[in-house]
Amino acid sequence: MISKKVIPLSLVVAAILGASETKLEKIAIESTVVTEVSQNAQVSADLASALSSSVPSIDMSRRSGIANDVFIRGQKRDNISVDVDGTKIYGACVNRMDPPVSHILANQINEVEVIEGPYDVENFGTLSGGLKIKTKKPTKELHGEVDFGLGSWGYKKIGATGSGGTDTIRALISASYETSDQYEDGNGNTLAEQIDKAVIKGSAPAATKFQPKYKDIEAYTKKSVMSKIFVKTLEDQEIRLSYTGNRSDGVLYANSKMDAAYDDSNIYSIEYNIDNVANGYKNINIQYYYSDVDHPMDTKYRVSGATNYSTNHLKTSMQGVKLKNSFDIDSYKLLLGLDGSKRTWEGEKYSTAVATGIITPMGVSLTHTETDNRAIFAKLEKSFGDLKIETGARYDSTDITPDDVAKHSNSYDAFSANILATYSINQQNRIFAGFGSAARVPDARELYPIVDTITGNQELKQTKNREIDLGYEASYDSFNFKIKTFYSMLEDYIYLRKTGATTYTFENIDAAVYGAELSSSYFATDKLNINLNASYKRGKKESSASQPDSDLADMAPLRGKIGINYEYMNNSTATLEMQASARWNNIDSTNGEQELAGWNIYNAKIKHAIDKHTELSVGVNNLLNKTYIQSNSYVDLILLSSGGPTMLLNEPGRYFYTNLTFKF
Repeated sequence: MISKKVIPLSLVVAAILGASETKLEKIAIESTVVTEVSQNAQVSADLASALSSSVPSIDMSRRSGIANDVFIRGQKRDNISVDVDGTKIYGACVNRMDPPVSHILANQINEVEVIEGPYDVENFGTLSGGLKIKTKKPTKELHGEVDFGLGSWGYKKIGATGSGGTDTIRALISASYETSDQYEDGNGNTLAEQIDKAVIKGSAPAATKFQPKYKDIEAYTKKSVMSKIFVKTLEDQEIRLSYTGNRSDGVLYANSKMDAAYDDSNIYSIEYNIDNVANGYKNINIQYYYSDVDHPMDTKYRVSGATNYSTNHLKTSMQGVKLKNSFDIDSYKLLLGLDGSKRTWEGEKYSTAVATGIITPMGVSLTHTETDNRAIFAKLEKSFGDLKIETGARYDSTDITPDDVAKHSNSYDAFSANILATYSINQQNRIFAGFGSAARVPDARELYPIVDTITGNQELKQTKNREIDLGYEASYDSFNFKIKTFYSMLEDYIYLRKTGATTYTFENIDAAVYGAELSSSYFATDKLNINLNASYKRGKKESSASQPDSDLADMAPLRGKIGINYEYMNNSTATLEMQASARWNNIDSTNGEQELAGWNIYNAKIKHAIDKHTELSVGVNNLLNKTYIQSNSYVDLILLSSGGPTMLLNEPGRYFYTNLTFKF
């Protein structure tokens, strides 16, 4: 039924896509905190673009001009969790057109903590990593900001934020509007023209081309609003109300069969917080949240939809409650919590006659499914001189129930735990180590549906990850250096298996992922610094008859970047950056991946402070107008194919942009 810790990565400044300076500050073993996200969301409000250009462990999956997805150490979808101010939101699309990060705009964000590994016991499903997104909070003082952005290919953006209040009540309102025409790749081809080229090459069916009257339509329009009210009820007590709404219309997905008619999402939260409850009892926090996503995707713009166009209309909702108690007893920091949530997910298909508008039902694409989770968790932190120990544990009980009586329910229980240790050799040098174990359950898409060429598997087991992390960091006046390595052992990893020439199903396999991330900064002078970071990962499957290729999909090759930042006057910086990738030749060819050429691009930017209230930024991405591809074609995504290689999507070519910000 359808119803309506902080690590700077040793960088002072790391340029995001467009060479904007997103700062990475502080250090913890298990995570990277990216700050000043909203201040530097100047190329677009796409969070995936900003994060993939700031954090070595993150790669971006290019799906469109906006609403792109993130990989953390080669892991995606339900293998990573996304938390927004303590709430959870999931995408509705089975083909990942609306990933969770697409429902929060970068200009609403204060900071993002990137969890690297199974080191988060507070959230359900943090198998191999996660994102903890913290949006802006209301202030007592009156503050405001207005942003105007322009860029190549008709890009336009306007955003505004205002905040203020009294000792008793504080409020914030933030709104934005963003639109763009289709971007052009380095060859000058728009999204529609990339499909035309793919049809000629035999990589896409002719019926998936855009109809002539739609070839030049906009790539997307995106509107968003966020509001918050914090009310002081008693001394050290506060009630916090928040709402975030996102409306995306007409989002084009060139190498998919369908485009998104719209993506509408809502996130509601009510939270009660008490500080200084008693001696040693530092805080109690209880939060209830609800989120929903409405996502119809269709063939209206394609040749196949000229007379009748098909729609796959999917919806999902998530509601939950979380209780956290924080204690500080004899130098021990203790957190105890309860967590409960329920997700629904469903989809139906129908056909619309263009001439009459008559809608004809075509059946259920995803049976209405509920995923109920209940959990208890704890964290403990203690320092012993130069040695700091952190440990955590979580127990989950999960039931997954479909409406379709022909399909059976599944229940899962899991115990997750981790321990992290940091030892300061001296003031400048530290070593750290971590070991963690976590699990995640299958979702409704993996268990139940029949979607084009992919069928579900009701017998799937939950995936378990056991991981070791080791690292070293040096911090001196003139340079910083950090390296982190990991080895992840995946048991019953949920993966696609080929069942026919073009058909697949999900199965459990055993696999391993290992790699390293490094970052370094050299401060040549007070005004000039050079930043370098790189990452490498490799995934291997245990050999079996069903998986003849031992390479694990989605493992991007060696990638890195180097940036030079020069502060030519106070609060004004010029940046030149090179991003590069090695050839992607360790691929899962059995499951659709293709070898991709290596590439390098250059970005440049000037951020100029006109005065303390006004800032102007001007930049260019892909300065040399290279044609390149960074996202591969694992069959987990249903992309265009005409019996041969799947259509791959080129990245944007040379892109000019400017942004003007007024603050008060």
